[in-house]
Amino acid sequence: MRALTVTLNAALDVTYPVDRLTAGATHRVGEPAIRAGGKGVNVARVLRALDVAVVATGLAGGCAGMLLGADLVAAGVPEAMFPIEGETRRTVAVVEESGEATMFAEPGPGVTAVEWAGFLRLYRRLAAESDLVVLSGSLPKGVPADAYATLVRAADVPVLLDADGPALAAGAAAGPAVITPNRLELLAAGGDGDPLALGAAAAVVSDGPAGMTAYTADGVWTATPVESVVGNPTGAGDAAVAALVACWHLPWPERLANAVALSAAAVRSPLAGDFDRDFYEDRKTRVRPRRVIEE
Repeated sequence: MRALTVTLNAALDVTYPVDRLTAGATHRVGEPAIRAGGKGVNVARVLRALDVAVVATGLAGGCAGMLLGADLVAAGVPEAMFPIEGETRRTVAVVEESGEATMFAEPGPGVTAVEWAGFLRLYRRLAAESDLVVLSGSLPKGVPADAYATLVRAADVPVLLDADGPALAAGAAAGPAVITPNRLELLAAGGDGDPLALGAAAAVVSDGPAGMTAYTADGVWTATPVESVVGNPTGAGDAAVAALVACWHLPWPERLANAVALSAAAVRSPLAGDFDRDFYEDRKTRVRPRRVIEE
């Protein structure tokens, strides 16, 4: 399996640990963590930890973009980010001792038509060398609203799409193999009835701590975590996407069990893109998906 992850609105993630966040107060933070981020980057990091061959691509620019690329290399994640003139955005997560996380996300740089055309050429080449493509996250300014639909159609391999809003609706209509919205994102995209009506071959819908449901041509399965987990939920969805990729050739119930277990294991880690390996290895055999009998 050779996976390609695409993060069009990549970020340099900054995490501040605090005892407790109080509005209007001055906080003395612990040692901050600064690393490459964005949903597809997080997926690539988890895949690398699972020993899945992966390349991370997307758009990156400025000093933050250089730091992002260097961090990926340091983490052992091969990167092929397309350079743009705009400065890669930053996201700041303030994580309390309780595990509660407060996020501050910049909108991201503008992308020119020339830069978008250049990225498309790079993407087609990378996708042709891959067995599966993951498209994740928001779209930066200047990128067409139907960007994900274009990327789905340009790939001759299965595509997994993790997006929301109009980007999800447009991308799903192009027929990806799997979409992975949460329940609110699905409703916003118009998938309140049959999620497969949006156009994807399958949909894995997250209900947060309550688990996930997989809607497929072969049936519907739902799975819940073994127990409630306290920690940082940032990146839990990205870990679930990585599990679906790593277990691509397994039957749907096993893929779903792995996704639920790895998502919970990611919550136990303080940084997005990491996970508690021992917890994952134990829980993935204990999650019990059940088939949903539709009326």
